[in-house]
Order: sequence, then structure tokens, then C-alpha cells
Amino acid sequence: MKHDNTLTTPALTDITDESFIKAYQQFIKQGDFIALTRQFEQGFVQTGTRNKLSFSVKNAKASLLDSGVLLIEPENSTKASKSIVISSGIHGNETAPIEIVQQLISDIIAQKIQVKHATLFIMGNPVAMNISKRFQTENLNRLFSGKHQEIAPCFEKYRAEKLETYVSAFFNAGADKGTSATTSNIEVTNYHYDLHTAIRDSKYEKFAIYPYQGDKPWDKEQLTFMAACGVNTILFGHGPSGTFSYFSSAHFSAHAFTVELGKVRPFGENNMDNFQAMTDNLNALICGNEITLKSFNNEDFNLFKVLGDITKVSDNFKLFIGDEISNFTDYPVDTLLSTDTGAEYRTTQPGESIVFPNAKVGNGQRAVLMVVPTTLY
Repeated sequence: MKHDNTLTTPALTDITDESFIKAYQQFIKQGDFIALTRQFEQGFVQTGTRNKLSFSVKNAKASLLDSGVLLIEPENSTKASKSIVISSGIHGNETAPIEIVQQLISDIIAQKIQVKHATLFIMGNPVAMNISKRFQTENLNRLFSGKHQEIAPCFEKYRAEKLETYVSAFFNAGADKGTSATTSNIEVTNYHYDLHTAIRDSKYEKFAIYPYQGDKPWDKEQLTFMAACGVNTILFGHGPSGTFSYFSSAHFSAHAFTVELGKVRPFGENNMDNFQAMTDNLNALICGNEITLKSFNNEDFNLFKVLGDITKVSDNFKLFIGDEISNFTDYPVDTLLSTDTGAEYRTTQPGESIVFPNAKVGNGQRAVLMVVPTTLY
């Protein structure tokens, strides 16, 4: 399969092509969403309404909106009070989240579960999935909230714009339902769980980034939901960003998290038992099943706030953090972590820790996120 790094417009597949029709029909029978997504990595052209690519599942309608984008809508939506986005594969080599989404979709198509709340499933970067890399040209998870407009044409630029369009239409449809007289003015709450795995090991295997909330308080019930999913380490965002979860949070008031579920591994090498709590609770959420949550207690969590970034300014940048060092490793005060042209970074606070260290980023980009423990009152 040819990948064009100078892509301006993707080579979209027409849904009337025989190969697409055959693959689509096979997907409906077998539920292998990964295979369908990877086969038509750059997307397809729909002529007419999306209903041409819709089919029935257990008391719901499934609509294939694009490669890697599947909408499930309950037939009886009068009691549906949630609009839920579950995304994966924003980085193509982060396979465990993709396999979690695959499991949920295959269970829906096999009619093992019944969806009670509108849910948008996403496998974000099919091109990167096919080359087993985080991205082809640009980091997709830095391109949302319109930041894709600032870069040269490439697949990730195109994909970010499309994903924003699908998510916006989805959440807006939920908002419209909430004001419709036929649905008794049900208040619809938005959710977005963007599932990832990390490049390196972590002191805490699973952790989540809670997007910057501005003047809004951090939602303690959402934190306890994360803990029920096996994620009790939370990093509080410190400002607007180009991440997918921040896009949904900032523009649609969604309860949203970027969830890191462990370390990057190839397809088929993930121990899916390790993600069972996450899979089970997402299943319960979309099916409207009761989820028992504990009351919030700081002692149940590892909470961190951001001190700032170490930014790579020039090609002279040097990072004194080995590849074997785990996320959330802390350093004594006055430890030298990096040097650059006319600058250095030394730790200044007890417990100061590193997250996402990467010396291979471009000039002007974040090389390390510096955090310290915190408490939520």
C-alpha cells in the first residue's frame, strides 16, 4: 500500500467500488472493524445520505461515517441522556486501545450487548496503524481545536479536520435532542474517553490526563469513574491544547480524558485482561447499566499538577533522561535535566517528576512535561 507524505487530498475510496461493498458486507457479518479500517485507510466518499452505510444491530442503528468512524444510535432514544465518544488509534502504534474499541464493536454487532446511549467509536489514524508508527507526518493529537489549519497538507491535517467534523455533528445532535419536545427535554451529558498507550514505561502503569477546565471545577465523580476503570493516577491539564480530549471538553463541555493504559505493543501482543476494568465500565456506560462508584478520597489517587514544560529550542538540546527512565520518576531538587542554547533546566521543587520525556521532538516543541504531586479539595 502506497503512502504519500505530500498528500493534499487523500485517495478516497468510492463506496460503490466492488472491493468496498464486499469488505463492508463482511464487516457487518463478522464485526472486524480493524480490518475494514485498515483496508480503506484514507477514507471513502459517500454519495447521498449516511444511511447508505447503515445497518441494524440490537435495538439500535449502526452507521459507518468514514474509515474508523462508527456511530451507534439506540432506536428508542427518549431515555438516552448521554452522548459518548470512545476514541483510539490517534497514534497508530498504540494498539491496545484499538483492540478495546474492536471488542466493544464486535460485541454490539454480535448482539451480545444493547447500546442505550448514542456512541461514536473512532479508530483515529488508519495510515499510521498500517505503518505501525505513532503518525505518518504530524502528531495527530496536537492538531485539534483548529490547530490543523497551521500545518502543511498531510494525512493528519486532513484527518484532524474530519474527526472534528464528526465529533461536532455528534455532540450537536445530542444537544438538539435535548431541546426537542418529542424527547421531554432530556438533558444530554457529553463524554469523551480518548484511549492511548505510552511510549515508555510508567511508575504508575495506567494514568489519565484531565484536560484543562478553565474556571470549571474538576469533576470528582469522573475521577472515581477513572479509578473504577483501573486508572487512579491523574494529571491535571494546565492550559488549552491541541489534544482530542481537550477539543471535546472545551468546545462541547464533555467529560473528557486522555487515558494512557500502559506501554505501546504490536497488535496481538497485548494482554487484554489488563484492560478488563476499562472495557467493562465503558460497556456499562454505553449500555446504561449501573456503575458503582466509591466516594472521592484523595488517598485513593496519585494526583499531579503541571509545573511547566521543558521545550527544545535548538539542535543543541540535550536531555539527561535515559530511555529506560519511567514516566513519573521524580528527581531531587537542583537536578540538571536538560541543556540548550543559552539555557538549562534544573528541578526546583520536592517531588518534581517527569512525564512524556522525548528528546526527538522538533525545535519549539515540548520535550518533557514537569509535574508535582497535588491534592484536590
